[in-house]
Amino acid sequence: MDQHSFFFQAMVYLAAAVVMVPIAKKLGLGSVLGYLLAGIIIGPALFGFIGKEGQDIMHFAEFGVVIMLFVIGLELEPELLWKLRRSIIGLGGLQVLVTAIIIAAIGRAFGLLWQQALALGMILSLSSTAIVLQTLNEKGLMKTSAGQSSFSVLLFQDIAVIPMLALFPLLATVQPEAAAGEQHVKTLVEGLPGWAHTLIVLGSVAVIIMAGRFLIRPLFRIVAATRLREIFTATALLLVVGIAVLMTQVGLSPALGTFLAGVVLADSEYRHELESDIDPFKGLLLGLFFIAVGASIDFNLIKQQPWMIIGLVALLMTIKGTVLFIFGKMFKLGFDQNVLFAVALSQVGEFAFVLFSFSLQEGVLPKETIDLMIAAVAMSMALTPILFLINEKWIQPYIGTRQSAEEKEADTIEEKNPVIIAGFGHFGNTIGRFLRAHNIGMTILDNDSERVDLLRKMGLKVYYGDATRHDLLHAAGAADAKIIIIAIEPAERRLELIETIKKHFPNLRMLVRATNRFDAYDQMNAGMLHIYRETLDTALRLGVDTMKYLGYRNYAAQRAARMFFRLDEENLKKLSSIRDPDQYVLEAKAKIEELEMTIRADQQQANGMIDTGWDEESLIQESNQAK
Repeated sequence: MDQHSFFFQAMVYLAAAVVMVPIAKKLGLGSVLGYLLAGIIIGPALFGFIGKEGQDIMHFAEFGVVIMLFVIGLELEPELLWKLRRSIIGLGGLQVLVTAIIIAAIGRAFGLLWQQALALGMILSLSSTAIVLQTLNEKGLMKTSAGQSSFSVLLFQDIAVIPMLALFPLLATVQPEAAAGEQHVKTLVEGLPGWAHTLIVLGSVAVIIMAGRFLIRPLFRIVAATRLREIFTATALLLVVGIAVLMTQVGLSPALGTFLAGVVLADSEYRHELESDIDPFKGLLLGLFFIAVGASIDFNLIKQQPWMIIGLVALLMTIKGTVLFIFGKMFKLGFDQNVLFAVALSQVGEFAFVLFSFSLQEGVLPKETIDLMIAAVAMSMALTPILFLINEKWIQPYIGTRQSAEEKEADTIEEKNPVIIAGFGHFGNTIGRFLRAHNIGMTILDNDSERVDLLRKMGLKVYYGDATRHDLLHAAGAADAKIIIIAIEPAERRLELIETIKKHFPNLRMLVRATNRFDAYDQMNAGMLHIYRETLDTALRLGVDTMKYLGYRNYAAQRAARMFFRLDEENLKKLSSIRDPDQYVLEAKAKIEELEMTIRADQQQANGMIDTGWDEESLIQESNQAK
């Protein structure tokens, strides 16, 4: 079998991903580490299914990063970017500048020329957009302050690649080695004076913005009218590829161009369709990129100089992590979020491969130094998912409660009411507006400072603070209040608050929000009697409407819903004490069958009864039909 054929190579990559990623996910390691391990296994280090062509595949796979930034741009709006400007320019700029200076100083201390040390400092100051954003999205951390700060820094780093590429030719110190072996690609700005180069770059950015506003939307409208999804998908890919080609021709980062296009289209009516069509390609190409990174790790070089490379990786990640932690503290990140922020961006990123290749072509760095640094960069990227896991399993559980107390002091509460609402998101907000409409006094607590500020602007009196603190509850009048409505996120904090109230305010009646039945099981086992599953009532209301639209009488539908609710609540109490998964499945199956049989028997019994005295809507409909 020809191991170099396209189909064999495709089979190897797909098989490696299909086998290793589910295993890694099952072990709690995340998909990124699964892809990296897959690359190591099929690469030269073990089975050798792929060899030197791994580097060529990486150039192709970097298109996954381009698509990822386009999708991220679609999820943003210019207002959000403006809101993050302080983090993007301040935090991102300081991180790149200070990290580059420190690494350059260390390079000079080890005897490198200042030009080489400066180039290394700039390259190694960058972090991996692909690994960090993929991992943060998988773990649901993108909306946290650490996630937003990480995104801001990564965005600045991607932009910083542009001036780095412009500066590198000025730092040439050795004879270029790669030019003879590689095909030179001529760009539109090559050989032009600086002012012309600048005008073309600015013009290209303006073309993307104007096209996004005035040309792309009409184009998608025409394509959508064909009702052929594959043509819409092809158009979306053409948009991304076209922008990438344009950016490459003017010497800019393709990732930056597609990100800009995504932001321009963020408020488009085709935003969600674009995202859903592009997303599968993004996932596969990112997976291919991570596999290529794993396969590119030169284990022979690591065997020859193990302590040198281990020392380089440890030194790099320590320097970057320390710099990130210091600036995260300066920018008011809570301690737990700051640790996550430092861990997330401590590696060196995929743009290092591009810049190392460029520096070799331009004679900035010698090949021996580049080979050593590429091995260290790949190792740092491979270690990142493991560091995420260590932080999640063994660091965050001990420091995760500190953020809210450090970010902002709790408000002073100057009122006491019969009702306290802990958590004023969508669920708590609905309850609060309902009670307020009936002039029922309530004290509202929420630990999201931005939400508190927004709600105050809307005229709602909300206090900032962590409701799980018994001193704050005492200040909110928990000792004299009659009821507390527990609607905070996540489920673990609700259980923590339940225990706090049971210990310090045993006479306070608790009405608790449950996200689902498994959340309700935990609350029942904690002794709660008044549990409100947020999806149950809405689901039953929808079911009642469905029955009515299908011709059932309003009374019959309402009666069925009430019976289902009562029986399901009874079954919930019985199932909450079962811990064995297999026994739970058998018992749950029996309860489902029992519930269905009971409802059907009741329906048959009710069919012979006439009880529509309160069912005015059905009577009116039947009267109209008779006419």
